[in-house]
Amino acid sequence: MAIKNLFAEGGVIMWPLLACSVLAVALIIERVKFWYGINNRQGRVVREVLNLYRGGNVVSALDILQKNADLPLSRVFLAALELEEPTPEEFRLALESEAQAEIPLLKRFQNIFETIVGLAPLLGLLGTILGLIASFAGLNVGDVGGTKTTAVTGGISEALIATASGLVVAIFTLLFANTFRGLYQRQIARIQEYGGQLELLYRRRYQRGDRTYAPTR
Repeated sequence: MAIKNLFAEGGVIMWPLLACSVLAVALIIERVKFWYGINNRQGRVVREVLNLYRGGNVVSALDILQKNADLPLSRVFLAALELEEPTPEEFRLALESEAQAEIPLLKRFQNIFETIVGLAPLLGLLGTILGLIASFAGLNVGDVGGTKTTAVTGGISEALIATASGLVVAIFTLLFANTFRGLYQRQIARIQEYGGQLELLYRRRYQRGDRTYAPTR
Protein backbone atom coordinates (compact mmCIF):
# COMPACT_ATOMS: atom_id res chain seq x y z
CA MET A 1 0.00 0.00 0.00
CA ALA A 2 1.41 3.37 -1.06
CA ILE A 3 2.11 5.97 1.58
CA LYS A 4 -0.34 8.35 -0.06
CA ASN A 5 -3.14 5.78 0.02
CA LEU A 6 -2.22 4.74 3.55
CA PHE A 7 -2.51 8.33 4.70
CA ALA A 8 -5.85 8.83 2.91
CA GLU A 9 -7.39 5.65 4.31
CA GLY A 10 -6.30 6.44 7.86
CA GLY A 11 -8.86 9.22 8.07
CA VAL A 12 -8.80 12.73 9.42
CA ILE A 13 -6.77 11.67 12.48
CA MET A 14 -3.76 11.18 10.22
CA TRP A 15 -3.34 14.96 10.01
CA PRO A 16 -2.63 15.54 13.72
CA LEU A 17 -0.46 12.41 13.68
CA LEU A 18 1.47 13.90 10.78
CA ALA A 19 1.90 17.14 12.74
CA CYS A 20 3.17 15.18 15.77
CA SER A 21 5.66 13.27 13.64
CA VAL A 22 6.99 16.39 11.91
CA LEU A 23 7.36 18.18 15.26
CA ALA A 24 9.09 15.16 16.80
CA VAL A 25 11.57 14.88 13.91
CA ALA A 26 12.40 18.61 14.05
CA LEU A 27 13.02 18.53 17.81
CA ILE A 28 15.01 15.31 17.57
CA ILE A 29 17.32 16.87 14.98
CA GLU A 30 17.85 19.90 17.24
CA ARG A 31 18.63 17.70 20.26
CA VAL A 32 21.00 15.47 18.28
CA LYS A 33 23.01 18.53 17.20
CA PHE A 34 22.97 19.87 20.76
CA TRP A 35 24.24 16.69 22.38
CA TYR A 36 26.74 15.97 19.63
CA GLY A 37 28.28 19.42 20.14
CA ILE A 38 28.59 18.84 23.89
CA ASN A 39 29.95 15.29 23.78
CA ASN A 40 32.38 16.08 21.00
CA ARG A 41 34.23 18.88 22.88
CA GLN A 42 33.31 19.17 26.52
CA GLY A 43 35.38 16.37 28.02
CA ARG A 44 38.58 17.59 26.40
CA VAL A 45 37.95 21.23 27.33
CA VAL A 46 37.14 20.49 30.98
CA ARG A 47 40.18 18.23 31.49
CA GLU A 48 42.44 20.89 29.99
CA VAL A 49 40.95 23.56 32.24
CA LEU A 50 41.35 21.45 35.37
CA ASN A 51 44.97 20.70 34.50
CA LEU A 52 45.72 24.40 33.96
CA TYR A 53 43.98 25.38 37.17
CA ARG A 54 45.78 22.66 39.10
CA GLY A 55 49.07 24.03 37.79
CA GLY A 56 48.18 27.57 38.87
CA ASN A 57 47.54 28.96 35.38
CA VAL A 58 44.15 30.49 36.21
CA VAL A 59 44.18 33.10 33.44
CA SER A 60 44.70 30.50 30.69
CA ALA A 61 42.00 28.31 32.21
CA LEU A 62 39.55 31.21 32.15
CA ASP A 63 40.48 32.05 28.57
CA ILE A 64 39.65 28.51 27.43
CA LEU A 65 36.36 28.55 29.33
CA GLN A 66 35.32 31.86 27.79
CA LYS A 67 36.12 30.58 24.29
CA ASN A 68 33.89 27.56 24.97
CA ALA A 69 31.12 29.31 26.86
CA ASP A 70 28.51 27.47 24.79
CA LEU A 71 29.25 24.32 26.82
CA PRO A 72 27.26 23.74 30.04
CA LEU A 73 30.29 22.87 32.17
CA SER A 74 32.18 25.93 30.92
CA ARG A 75 29.35 28.17 32.11
CA VAL A 76 29.25 26.37 35.46
CA PHE A 77 33.01 26.82 35.95
CA LEU A 78 32.92 30.46 34.86
CA ALA A 79 30.15 31.29 37.34
CA ALA A 80 32.48 30.31 40.18
CA LEU A 81 35.90 31.29 38.82
CA GLU A 82 34.83 34.82 37.85
CA LEU A 83 33.85 35.67 41.43
CA GLU A 84 36.19 38.11 43.14
CA GLU A 85 37.91 36.51 46.13
CA PRO A 86 35.03 34.18 47.12
CA THR A 87 35.07 32.03 50.23
CA PRO A 88 34.91 28.25 49.63
CA GLU A 89 31.22 28.35 50.57
CA GLU A 90 30.50 31.13 48.06
CA PHE A 91 32.48 29.22 45.44
CA ARG A 92 30.40 26.09 46.04
CA LEU A 93 27.12 28.02 45.94
CA ALA A 94 28.10 29.58 42.60
CA LEU A 95 28.78 26.14 41.14
CA GLU A 96 25.51 24.73 42.43
CA SER A 97 23.41 27.72 41.34
CA GLU A 98 24.74 27.67 37.79
CA ALA A 99 24.34 23.89 37.62
CA GLN A 100 20.66 24.32 38.51
CA ALA A 101 20.34 27.02 35.85
CA GLU A 102 21.64 24.58 33.21
CA ILE A 103 18.97 21.95 33.90
CA PRO A 104 16.19 23.56 31.78
CA LEU A 105 18.57 23.78 28.81
CA LEU A 106 19.62 20.15 29.17
CA LYS A 107 16.01 18.95 29.54
CA ARG A 108 14.69 21.16 26.75
CA PHE A 109 11.74 19.68 24.81
CA GLN A 110 11.49 16.69 27.16
CA ASN A 111 7.90 17.56 28.06
CA ILE A 112 6.99 17.86 24.38
CA PHE A 113 8.48 14.43 23.67
CA GLU A 114 6.50 12.94 26.55
CA THR A 115 3.31 14.59 25.26
CA ILE A 116 3.80 13.18 21.76
CA VAL A 117 4.53 9.70 23.16
CA GLY A 118 1.32 9.78 25.18
CA LEU A 119 -0.86 11.56 22.62
CA ALA A 120 0.01 9.70 19.41
CA PRO A 121 -1.43 6.28 20.45
CA LEU A 122 -4.59 7.97 21.74
CA LEU A 123 -5.05 9.79 18.46
CA GLY A 124 -4.55 6.50 16.62
CA LEU A 125 -7.14 4.81 18.82
CA LEU A 126 -9.56 7.66 18.22
CA GLY A 127 -9.06 7.31 14.48
CA THR A 128 -9.80 3.60 14.70
CA ILE A 129 -12.98 4.19 16.70
CA LEU A 130 -14.18 6.82 14.24
CA GLY A 131 -13.45 4.42 11.38
CA LEU A 132 -15.37 1.61 13.06
CA ILE A 133 -18.33 3.87 13.70
CA ALA A 134 -18.39 4.90 10.05
CA SER A 135 -18.09 1.26 8.93
CA PHE A 136 -20.87 -0.10 11.11
CA ALA A 137 -23.13 2.86 10.39
CA GLY A 138 -23.77 1.51 6.92
CA LEU A 139 -24.50 -2.04 8.05
CA ASN A 140 -28.06 -3.26 8.49
CA VAL A 141 -29.02 -6.39 10.44
CA GLY A 142 -30.47 -8.01 7.35
CA ASP A 143 -27.26 -7.52 5.43
CA VAL A 144 -25.11 -9.77 7.64
CA GLY A 145 -23.20 -12.14 5.39
CA GLY A 146 -23.90 -10.03 2.33
CA THR A 147 -21.83 -7.60 0.32
CA LYS A 148 -22.05 -4.86 2.93
CA THR A 149 -20.44 -7.17 5.49
CA THR A 150 -17.40 -7.48 3.24
CA ALA A 151 -17.24 -3.72 2.99
CA VAL A 152 -17.39 -3.40 6.77
CA THR A 153 -14.53 -5.90 7.16
CA GLY A 154 -12.43 -3.84 4.78
CA GLY A 155 -13.40 -0.70 6.67
CA ILE A 156 -12.21 -2.21 9.95
CA SER A 157 -8.87 -3.07 8.36
CA GLU A 158 -8.52 0.49 7.13
CA ALA A 159 -9.55 1.91 10.49
CA LEU A 160 -6.68 0.08 12.19
CA ILE A 161 -4.23 2.09 10.07
CA ALA A 162 -4.69 5.05 12.42
CA THR A 163 -3.79 2.97 15.48
CA ALA A 164 -0.73 1.51 13.76
CA SER A 165 0.40 4.99 12.68
CA GLY A 166 -0.04 6.38 16.19
CA LEU A 167 2.03 3.56 17.65
CA VAL A 168 4.80 4.09 15.10
CA VAL A 169 5.02 7.80 15.93
CA ALA A 170 5.00 7.08 19.68
CA ILE A 171 7.64 4.34 19.52
CA PHE A 172 9.94 6.37 17.29
CA THR A 173 9.69 9.40 19.58
CA LEU A 174 10.08 7.31 22.74
CA LEU A 175 13.36 5.79 21.55
CA PHE A 176 14.94 9.21 21.08
CA ALA A 177 13.32 10.70 24.20
CA ASN A 178 14.84 7.96 26.36
CA THR A 179 18.22 8.46 24.69
CA PHE A 180 18.12 12.19 25.44
CA ARG A 181 17.03 11.48 29.02
CA GLY A 182 20.06 9.23 29.45
CA LEU A 183 22.37 11.91 28.04
CA TYR A 184 20.84 14.44 30.44
CA GLN A 185 21.41 12.21 33.45
CA ARG A 186 24.99 11.55 32.40
CA GLN A 187 25.58 15.27 31.93
CA ILE A 188 24.29 16.03 35.43
CA ALA A 189 26.64 13.38 36.82
CA ARG A 190 29.56 14.98 34.97
CA ILE A 191 28.68 18.44 36.24
CA GLN A 192 28.71 17.08 39.79
CA GLU A 193 31.96 15.18 39.22
CA TYR A 194 33.96 17.93 37.55
CA GLY A 195 32.40 20.64 39.72
CA GLY A 196 33.49 18.70 42.80
CA GLN A 197 37.03 18.44 41.42
CA LEU A 198 37.18 22.19 40.77
CA GLU A 199 35.82 22.96 44.24
CA LEU A 200 38.42 20.69 45.84
CA LEU A 201 41.22 22.42 43.93
CA TYR A 202 39.91 25.81 44.96
CA ARG A 203 39.67 24.85 48.64
CA ARG A 204 43.29 23.72 48.57
CA ARG A 205 44.38 27.00 46.98
CA TYR A 206 42.31 28.95 49.49
CA GLN A 207 43.83 27.11 52.45
CA ARG A 208 47.34 27.77 51.11
CA GLY A 209 46.50 31.44 50.92
CA ASP A 210 46.82 31.55 47.11
CA ARG A 211 44.63 34.47 46.05
CA THR A 212 44.94 34.26 42.28
CA TYR A 213 41.47 35.03 40.97
CA ALA A 214 39.89 36.11 37.76
CA PRO A 215 40.63 39.70 36.78
CA THR A 216 37.86 42.09 37.84
CA ARG A 217 35.75 43.39 34.95
